[in-house]
Amino acid sequence: MRITRRTSATVAATATALLALTACGGGSDPLEPESDGGGSPASGTIVVGSQAYYSNEIVAEIYAQALEAGGFTVERNFSIGQRDAYMPALEDGEVQVFPEYTGNLLQFFDPETTATSTDDVYAALQEALPEGLTVLEQSPATDQDSYTVTAAFAEQHGLTTIADLAGAGDLTLGGPAELEQRPYGPKGLKDVYGVDVAFEATGDTTVQDLVAGTVDVANVFTADPRIQTEDLVVLEDPEALFLASHVVPLVAEDVADQVADVLDPVSAALTPEGLVELNVQSTEEQSSTEDIAAGWLEENGLA
Repeated sequence: MRITRRTSATVAATATALLALTACGGGSDPLEPESDGGGSPASGTIVVGSQAYYSNEIVAEIYAQALEAGGFTVERNFSIGQRDAYMPALEDGEVQVFPEYTGNLLQFFDPETTATSTDDVYAALQEALPEGLTVLEQSPATDQDSYTVTAAFAEQHGLTTIADLAGAGDLTLGGPAELEQRPYGPKGLKDVYGVDVAFEATGDTTVQDLVAGTVDVANVFTADPRIQTEDLVVLEDPEALFLASHVVPLVAEDVADQVADVLDPVSAALTPEGLVELNVQSTEEQSSTEDIAAGWLEENGLA
């Protein structure tokens, strides 16, 4: 059972209700939820939301279809917008399930956090969430900053981790202009991994410049579909230079126990490569969100 801040109060209230019904000879089931006529769990409906972002909507549709396969009635409220728009709906209970990203969500609630590693971010996030919200198990899949190279460059220099770049000669790092001043930019790369790089602001053409060889290393998000279509390699980050940001279901505490048995296996099966593949199906193959989700669930035995 997932313990929440409300557990003790819930147990006490249930016991009181049972005693009252016993005394008056009531014949109804005291644990039967009453319908409130709305979209809350009491009416038997789980509302799943998503950002206005194709990758996030795909994961939300996977959640929705998995819940439906698990016997839940699901209402979809997709493409709500960014956190400032959808977080109030979660805190008010209008939406009960939402695909999120651990590191970015932690920074939303705790901008001063110093956590960066997978485990530290997840632990800090659980403490930072407002009352009434919790996260289920996080997925191996990520959508976060990375340092990425072409597969040919990785093979030529024997690159697996960011640390391996120290032996790859003179390097040029490409990325958005603001990368130069960020803690994981050239200075962070030098301080954490001992890797010296020249920096070139490549902006929207970062991946094109990497493929063309104009830059040797690029700042690319780990769920970018071009990682697959352009045969790129995301370098491992064992020292947590980048803020870990794993896909995770953000849910209302009062439905967490109900939906965890369905959504935890979904999270366990969603890999970094798998998320990239889902995004490729959307951007390159132009498949519908519904078909992408259904195919993934069937392929992973979760339909």
